[in-house]
Amino acid sequence: MIFGRRKNQNNTSDLPETAAESAVEQTPGEASDATAVPDQPEAAEALPKAAKTDAELRSSGPFDSAEKETNEGYLDLGALKIQPRDGLQLRLEVEEKTQRVIAVTLDLSGSSLQLQAFAAPKSEGLWDEIREQLASSIGSQGGTVEEVSGPLGTEVVAKLPAQTPDGKSGFRVARFIGVDGPRWFLRGVIGGGAALDRAKAAELEELFRQTVVVRGDQPLPPRDLLTLRLPKDASLRTQDGQAAPGLSAPERGPEITHIG
Repeated sequence: MIFGRRKNQNNTSDLPETAAESAVEQTPGEASDATAVPDQPEAAEALPKAAKTDAELRSSGPFDSAEKETNEGYLDLGALKIQPRDGLQLRLEVEEKTQRVIAVTLDLSGSSLQLQAFAAPKSEGLWDEIREQLASSIGSQGGTVEEVSGPLGTEVVAKLPAQTPDGKSGFRVARFIGVDGPRWFLRGVIGGGAALDRAKAAELEELFRQTVVVRGDQPLPPRDLLTLRLPKDASLRTQDGQAAPGLSAPERGPEITHIG
C-alpha cells in the first residue's frame, strides 16, 4: 500500500459540481480519475446493463460502522475504513484553501476509485436527487449521462468531450456510483479502463463494497462531508524498522490542482 497526497482547489461540499469536475476535468498532463477514449458510439457499449436492484445492494456493502467489525485488517481514515490489498495505492485529496482532506482515491491495476462520504437525512437518501443534478451539471459542460443498472445499483455513466492522447476527438468517461446508508451517503467515481470494462472494474467494485462508513453521532446538515484523515496505520513498522508487509509509510504525492 502506497500513500500519496494531492491538492484540490474545489469546494467539495457542493456534491454535484465536485463529482462532475473531479472525474472529468484535470490540468493537461496530470493523472486522470477518468479515461479518454475515441469518439465512437460502440465504446459505450462495453458497459452492460445488468446487476443487483437497489434494494439488494446494502446487504453486501458498503457497510455502516455498526454493521461490520473493523478492528483488524482495515485502514482507518476517519469517516471511511478501507480494506487494503496488494498493489493498492491510496491518495488523499486535499482542499488547497482549507487544507482539509476531502476525498480518498484508490488506484489499482491502472484504474481508480474516488470515495467521498456525506451526511444524509434520517428519513430519505440523496442518490436519486444527486443523479438528476449530475445530469444537469455534466450536460451544462457539453457532456452526456446515461443511467444504467450495475452491480452496485443504479449508476451514472458520464461522458464529456475530450482529446485523446494522439490529439483526436473523443470523450472522457467516468462511472458514478452511490449508496445511501443510515444517515450517510457514499459516492464513488470509477475512472481509467474500469470505467468502460466491467471485468477491470470488479476489484474496485469489491473495494467499494468492503468500505465501512463511520458516520458518528454529531448532527450535521445533509451533504456535509464526513471528516477524513491520514490513516494511523500508515506509520506502522516492524520491529526491525521496515514497513509492515503490504503497507508503506506515507509519502508526499504530486501537487495537482484541478480545474474548477
